[in-house]
Amino acid sequence: MAGSMLTWQRKWTAGFALSSLHPECEYIFQLEKEERHCLQYIAEQENRSTEGCWPFWDAVTCWPHAVVGETVHRACPAVFSLFRNSTGSVSRNCTSGGWSRLFPTYHVACNVDDDIPEESYFASVKLIYTIGYSISLVVLAVAVLILLLFRKLRCARNFIHIQLFLTFILKAVAVFIKDATLFSSDDTNHCTLSTFACKASVVFCHYCVMANFFWLLVEALYLSSLLLSSFYHSRRCLWGFSLLGWGVPVLFIVLWIGSRVYFEDTECWDINEDSPYWWIIKGPIVVSIAVNFMLFMNIIRILIQKLNPRLIQFNNSSQYRRLTKSTLLLIPLFGTHYMFFNFLPDYFNVNLRLCIELCMGSFQGLLVAILYCFLNQEVQKEVHMQWLRWQERSYGVVSPAPKGSQMDTPF
Repeated sequence: MAGSMLTWQRKWTAGFALSSLHPECEYIFQLEKEERHCLQYIAEQENRSTEGCWPFWDAVTCWPHAVVGETVHRACPAVFSLFRNSTGSVSRNCTSGGWSRLFPTYHVACNVDDDIPEESYFASVKLIYTIGYSISLVVLAVAVLILLLFRKLRCARNFIHIQLFLTFILKAVAVFIKDATLFSSDDTNHCTLSTFACKASVVFCHYCVMANFFWLLVEALYLSSLLLSSFYHSRRCLWGFSLLGWGVPVLFIVLWIGSRVYFEDTECWDINEDSPYWWIIKGPIVVSIAVNFMLFMNIIRILIQKLNPRLIQFNNSSQYRRLTKSTLLLIPLFGTHYMFFNFLPDYFNVNLRLCIELCMGSFQGLLVAILYCFLNQEVQKEVHMQWLRWQERSYGVVSPAPKGSQMDTPF
């Protein structure tokens, strides 16, 4: 039970610590220690009387030697106190046929089952986010191909969109790689796993997540610049955006790797509870989310001003209305929904965070591709014109004259 809890919490939490063991790891380590002591006790009893019931380890408690007719009582194992105070006891009878069944069960006597999530729930979560990331991966790949293949769609705006799509694609790939490396087998001891492949998958996953947040920040900066109409999008500016989106995460990831190698080179680097070095990654992400939130508040303020009926000009009224609609639709995409959880303890409401971080987050790339590409009027127009040209070449159908290729959407 605790092993499955650990496995799934490692999937969604960005990680926690070494100064004190994660509760589920401590649970496993204490059980292993108790098992070793029990097996040593059993070995010491081998040369003694064979009458009665032999001592044995039931995977939780060590039962001593007992005579027939004796009832042995054992207090709830100390490891259960990691989940809640357990002051009950369990018992077994020594009969002529051996040990009786446990009464009452650990769940009833020690009251621990309510705090350990059901495996079926986590299996459902994995199924949902696997489907979500798979669909997002395919749709994002198609969107990238569309923006790259059509020459008229090649511009600074779509260059930024493509980079954002790539971060979502890499994020999905990183999740699949991490699952394959860390969680391919239920028999894997995730508390002691420490291989190069394991650490590399964790590092790659962290980098992809950071890059995704920073390119969301770039999108917000670009959208703000469109509204201000005072930003010249030269090639140098695109290099600056690329450095922010891809380069800055590399800097923080390298610093974090160095801190783990020299100060906390334990396990698979996926648990960082109470670790000050985890803020090397978490800090920039929190800052990017906060900046994104402030940018969107400013964008909304500017749009409200520009849409004032007394100030708006007839020529650009439709453009600002489309931009307003787009902005309101895109607010959830830019990490504003993470503002709530980033200032709460990392284990606050595990089930809700699992749902948001894994299930809803897995479909975020799909939503981005739909809004930025497939609902983009310029993309739709270009795809439609290419379709008509293909029909003309194949069947001799005359296509209508193009109405121009000017951007008629803020995306």
